[in-house]
Amino acid sequence: MKTTLDMDENLLRRAKELAAAAGISLRDFVEDALRARMLPSPAAPKPFKLKLPVVVGRRPPTLDIADRDALYDLMERDE
Repeated sequence: MKTTLDMDENLLRRAKELAAAAGISLRDFVEDALRARMLPSPAAPKPFKLKLPVVVGRRPPTLDIADRDALYDLMERDE
């Protein structure tokens, strides 16, 4: 079907350049652009929610973190 469109000269020139670069006709370029514009928008992704596991355990021993030897003993202790 033939249709006449009145459009901006710069827009038409750029469309012709892009169509030529893609190796397709201006008609095919415009049809592809119209199809892409008329497609339904993809659904917005659900917002990300970080789910951290909750581990129930016992309280760590009270330790002076300035005491390097005590820290090493705690880390090396076999539980």
